[in-house]
Amino acid sequence: MSAGSPASTELGQGRTGDEEAGPARTRTAGSSAALDDARQRAASLRDGALRVKALLDRPLASYYLVLGCTLLLLAVGLMMVLSTSTAYDLDVSKPPYSMFEKQLLGALAGLVLMWLAIKAPPRVFRALAYPLLLAAVLGLVLVLLFGPEIEGAKRWLDVAGNEVQPSEFAKLALVLWGADLLARKEKLGQLTDWRHLLVPLLPGAALVCMLVMLGNDLGTTFLLCVIFLSLLWVVGAPGRLLVGVLAVLAFAALMLIAVHPDELQRITGFVSSQTSSYCTSCYQLTQGKDALGSGGWFGVGLGASTAKWGFVPLDYADYIFAILGDELGLVGAICVILLYGGIAFAGLRIARRMTDTFGRLAAGAITVWIVVQALVNMGAVLGLLPITGVPLPLISAGVSSLIVTMAALGMLMAFARAEPDAVRALATAGPSAPRRLLSWLGVGHRPRAGSRASGRPRPRAGGAG
Repeated sequence: MSAGSPASTELGQGRTGDEEAGPARTRTAGSSAALDDARQRAASLRDGALRVKALLDRPLASYYLVLGCTLLLLAVGLMMVLSTSTAYDLDVSKPPYSMFEKQLLGALAGLVLMWLAIKAPPRVFRALAYPLLLAAVLGLVLVLLFGPEIEGAKRWLDVAGNEVQPSEFAKLALVLWGADLLARKEKLGQLTDWRHLLVPLLPGAALVCMLVMLGNDLGTTFLLCVIFLSLLWVVGAPGRLLVGVLAVLAFAALMLIAVHPDELQRITGFVSSQTSSYCTSCYQLTQGKDALGSGGWFGVGLGASTAKWGFVPLDYADYIFAILGDELGLVGAICVILLYGGIAFAGLRIARRMTDTFGRLAAGAITVWIVVQALVNMGAVLGLLPITGVPLPLISAGVSSLIVTMAALGMLMAFARAEPDAVRALATAGPSAPRRLLSWLGVGHRPRAGSRASGRPRPRAGGAG
């Protein structure tokens, strides 16, 4: 066969076609494998999301989510207080663990109160509403009369050598009193009138805010206003009413800032830090941001921060988040933010699922209060908000704030246990492990012989035969 014959030409063209089709088949097979891999990943992600959804749909998921986030934040807080307070105690010539010991005792007391609140029925919280409010108002008055002035503010009372901050108890008192008041009005069908929404809730909240503001505590006053607005929001107040109340509160806040030099200096310092690279009145803000950014991704290690040695003012209290970012890094700071996000998610879901009006209002107000307080504190450290002096919940040093926050979270978990599905799940689960242990030891309550719970048949009347 000659080289130029038609048969040889056809064979050459066939070989060329096979050589061109080979890479094409390889590319097709590679793209099919990549597509199958992407489908498998999408399927695994979908299955994981469904498993997480099924886990969150369990009856007591909200309860365990709040409990887990609370305990983790408490553990992080104790570690950070130990790290920051040691440097402060040595600087002021105190025993190196004096502040940490107080915080640890406060945490133990808070755990006891939280456990009692979890086990208590919601009607106990309603019974405590008015006595707690009266005690908080009395404490605020005593602070104004006898409290020491520290850094231009009156916030504390000296009780048996311990500093007590009544304004922290006023937050919880306003939550319980406002929720009980609105629940009673809804039962009477009075919430259709906007005047019943505001009276006497607005005068009572205004009295507490005025007493706190007279002590030059703008941060706590802001949080009390947040609690008041959250109660109106959860109860379903009209949007126009909320906007009007918010405008009045904003105007009052501007007037109070204008007549308080310390608060005005904080606002002007915040504005100066945003508009100028040189600011003489924002030393704390600048040092806090430097410390927060010095940790990198994973931080310098627990206890290894150098910023806590006199560079960041109040690093054990208001600015503890800056030292947390320095020692635990961006990853640790994000984990803390996610824990607060878990409380926000679970708390709002508890409020939505509550059938009782008081429980719905109290759960919503507690959640908004704690989450907003955390956002305000972290926003001030990041330079996104003015410095208000509010502590980071469960993390900052301060026994009053820690005890009140843990008691409030215990109430939130009690509301989670009062959800309809949770009540049914607890009823079918039987007695708890501690009660079973006590019954095994012969200490706990035993059902009487012949009762339905004992499983033994009750003898018939009339004897045998």
